[in-house]
Amino acid sequence: MSFEIDINIRRDDWEIACAFAAPGGLTALFGPSGAGKTSVLDAVAGLLRPERGRISVSDTVLFDSEAGTNIAPEHRACGYVFQDARLFPHLSVADNLVFGWELAPEERRWMVTEEATEFLGIGHLLERMPRSLSGGEAQRVAIGRALLSGPAFLLMDEPLASLDEDRREEIMRVIERVRDELRLPILYVSHDRSEVERLADQVIKLSSG
Repeated sequence: MSFEIDINIRRDDWEIACAFAAPGGLTALFGPSGAGKTSVLDAVAGLLRPERGRISVSDTVLFDSEAGTNIAPEHRACGYVFQDARLFPHLSVADNLVFGWELAPEERRWMVTEEATEFLGIGHLLERMPRSLSGGEAQRVAIGRALLSGPAFLLMDEPLASLDEDRREEIMRVIERVRDELRLPILYVSHDRSEVERLADQVIKLSSG
């Protein structure tokens, strides 16, 4: 079992309850804005502490309120790809990629920079600065940085939302390759039904309220 999640998250005056178990592949959290999809992702990443519950990925318990377990984000071995790429603007593409690799403990490094650049087709971008990249190029680099951090699983928060139609198709193919060739468990947030129908092996529907 790749993802086992049963948590309650309180945000200000409202609460998110989410419980599901999903096997390997790409699991999509699907629902309207405000349903709490990103909050669930942040809880899995360790950026948000649930009020109660349990989170485990591939039999590794990341959070368990009853047992008092709460692994620090940097020790959860997850790669996080955000909607807006969030590349470091003062670093070149090459240095953004190396940043992810240097963060990973040596025993978790299963991919090197040359492999990532070849896999993602970004070798020609290495000397460029993030401000000079298109949206699709920036997302390829963001995915590369996440892969080079030595993840056991990936979290993707609407990685196609800010892209035009051509770039969406380009990054969709990249995500399919990550899913099918690297075979990393992926927890993927979207409110786009066609995107989810194409990419997801299983869909978890969240509703607002």
